[in-house]
Amino acid sequence: MNQLQINQMLNPSIYPDATRKVQHLQTHISHIFITDDYVYKVKKPVNFGFLDFTTLDKRYFYCNEELRLNRRLSPDIYLDVVPLYQNNEGMFSFSESGNLAEYAVKMKRMPEERMMSRLLDQGKVTESEIDIIASKVAMFHKEAAQGSCIDQFGTVEAIRLNWLENLQQTEKFRGRTISEKEHLLIKEKSLYWLKKNAGLFEQRIKGGFIRECDGDLHSENICIDDNIHIFDCIEFNEKFRYGDTAADIAFLAMDLENHGRRELAERFIEQYQKQSSDSTLQQVLPLYLANRAFIRGKVVSLQLDDPLINDKDKAVARAKAARFFRLAKGYLIRTELPKIMFITCGPTGCGKSSLAAELAFQLGIDHFSSDLERKKLAGLMPTERNSDIYTAYWNQATYNQLFKLSQNSFSKGKSNIVDATFRNRFERERFIRLADSNGALPVILYPDYSTDIVKQRLELREAEANSISDGTWQIYLKQISEFEEPTGEEALLIRPNAALTPFMMVEQTLENLDISTDPK
Repeated sequence: MNQLQINQMLNPSIYPDATRKVQHLQTHISHIFITDDYVYKVKKPVNFGFLDFTTLDKRYFYCNEELRLNRRLSPDIYLDVVPLYQNNEGMFSFSESGNLAEYAVKMKRMPEERMMSRLLDQGKVTESEIDIIASKVAMFHKEAAQGSCIDQFGTVEAIRLNWLENLQQTEKFRGRTISEKEHLLIKEKSLYWLKKNAGLFEQRIKGGFIRECDGDLHSENICIDDNIHIFDCIEFNEKFRYGDTAADIAFLAMDLENHGRRELAERFIEQYQKQSSDSTLQQVLPLYLANRAFIRGKVVSLQLDDPLINDKDKAVARAKAARFFRLAKGYLIRTELPKIMFITCGPTGCGKSSLAAELAFQLGIDHFSSDLERKKLAGLMPTERNSDIYTAYWNQATYNQLFKLSQNSFSKGKSNIVDATFRNRFERERFIRLADSNGALPVILYPDYSTDIVKQRLELREAEANSISDGTWQIYLKQISEFEEPTGEEALLIRPNAALTPFMMVEQTLENLDISTDPK
């Protein structure tokens, strides 16, 4: 559809059901028209290699496939495939007048405010809802089709070819949403991991875990209202739908983690495993988690080449895709990660918290922030400011709480990063001893900053209403007057360049660890 045709579809009078207005959304493969009560999805005439909608007959076939397959999980939402006509004047209509022009999948409209992706951003998804989703998916997988023709999609060779295809299809985005180095690293590590663990995937086939799955199980395709609605599965390519049930689980778990809800991701995996009795799930998840993050990065990147998407939305897509690719890389690096404790070190404004957040995101480790924990102890909201909580008493109480959190993290077998100023050697040594006693590698992250960078950042921060940190220029000056610089004698000392982005600081950090980001 061109812009003129899209404008015609925004006319409420052409729809068979009365509506006050029509909203238009689009993905890389579909135009979506939302009326008051229904949604009409029209497939774009595109060929991306992994899908081909270039003829009307193909679009009709896949509209019917979308209806059939999605009725497995949401029979009440998927209503019909309806024809769209165009008269001699080029006007669209759902009434039989003129030539058949397109087909649309007609769906019941779900409340946007109850979409899981939105609820996640608002912190409104509960553990009980995650448990229900896990149970529903486990039951769906138990009843899903299986057989020798489906089993072939779970073989090592099929998985390898799928990786190679995705890697080839993302080459044009190197330097745009994924760096050359990241692309090479993901290629080398994913193929090596698959080869090294080939026996696991053969066991999955014998265990009956290769099924006709959903293929696109993530939070944008789940609505939580009086029921749990899971919709918009993969209809356009069997090999994306046929596969290991672990791939479905990995998709939603990855998406939850991408939303910053790692605890819900872990809950989902745990509850699904209980419901499905899948004893080898955790063993194959790393590769599938990386694969799902990589695919999401690819899909979002495709928006950059769509002429109907404006520059502002493309900029959003570019950042979103890059985040998915970093997560894919992180999943592969995690498999080589020893138990580790990072402690940040440095005055306010030096970039340590941004580095800590990005490092925790990529490596999937617990992140404990002094700014956040201090305010929790004082009964304050994260963005609430109170200068009275920066006394010696509150400082000690905050470090004691961080110590307890890190200790608890270690007791669960996890790595963690403690994000605080750590201005004196005594406090650093206390945490380093904790790492040593738990068999963890202690690492001090001390950004290499300049005064100009700190001043600029603190000026910007003071103008932000939603900043958790209360750091100011005056606080910076006080901190550096009392600061005891760390040395390599205390622990492994890494000094990433604070002038770089948090992503590049993470790269420098990983390059200084034994878990190098070099592909091999």
